[in-house]
Amino acid sequence: MNLQKRLDLLERLGEYILAGGEDWQMARDRASRENGWFTPEFIDLAANRIAVHFLAKDKLAAWAAQYKIPQDNPAPKNVGIIMAGNIPLVGFHDFLCVFISGHRQTIKLSSKDDVLMRHLASQLWQWDEETKDLVRFETMLKGCDAYIATGSNNSARYFDYYFAKYPHIIRRNRTSVAVLTGNETTAELEKLADDVHEYFGMGCRNVTKMYVPKDYDFLPLLNVFRKYNYFADHNKYKNNYDYQLAILILNKQYYMTNDSIILHENTAVYSPISQLNYEFYSDAAAVESDLKNNESIQCIAGAGYTSFGEAQQPSLTDYADGVDTLQFLLKL
Repeated sequence: MNLQKRLDLLERLGEYILAGGEDWQMARDRASRENGWFTPEFIDLAANRIAVHFLAKDKLAAWAAQYKIPQDNPAPKNVGIIMAGNIPLVGFHDFLCVFISGHRQTIKLSSKDDVLMRHLASQLWQWDEETKDLVRFETMLKGCDAYIATGSNNSARYFDYYFAKYPHIIRRNRTSVAVLTGNETTAELEKLADDVHEYFGMGCRNVTKMYVPKDYDFLPLLNVFRKYNYFADHNKYKNNYDYQLAILILNKQYYMTNDSIILHENTAVYSPISQLNYEFYSDAAAVESDLKNNESIQCIAGAGYTSFGEAQQPSLTDYADGVDTLQFLLKL
């Protein structure tokens, strides 16, 4: 299958998602039933962003041209992909990179997200039989020529061992932070609320910690964050909120809350679901230096960094962990 045909199929896939037809709605509802964290709202958010930012015709064409991808891949490899399942369709970009490069791929889906990607692949199979040779799913990956694996720090150690003799990309735990100046507008704080709360804060591009200047006034931020107070109606989220709140109360630790999220002063960049850590700073340059040398950071939101509200809206070239996936594939 040549490049132009693959581009046409990807564009059609984006149109299929945006059309929101009955088959897609059924797949979305099934995925939501099987994973309580995958609400229809957040599945639609993830899928529509993929369609708009990844599958638009002009963006796909410019991306392919940037890498000078040839019309035909004379020696396609079989690339094994181990996908995560923390947010809906989180592994789609890896699928997309392999597909547009002209390689074949064997995908091992996460048990937390094994409906949506399989459904989208089935659409490709229906539209063009040739794609069945390019995309398939297995419960175990064996005999691949290269591997792309995403998981926890613990699972990454196993990936390092099993895939050591093959070309590979292995991703570990990462998270994102925000640097505030204290001069943010209400509109900017509303966008920060999205960076924190979308997908219940479970993505590596979700903000889990804020750096704020000394004497920062948290009240406007807490009030703006109330736009997500409806999370209290979500059983899984509310259980996490109640648990984290109880721990802080029992340990007599200071906290702030607006009844939907807990703010806690903590130096850790990772925070549990329903909690947002913060740390005061006096030297913005020192914060920037520390963050740029921290391998746990996926994205930094704030003035001079990624704009508020865009942490969970990566472009085609915003590669996870800063590793150029497409370049890796083209060199196989």
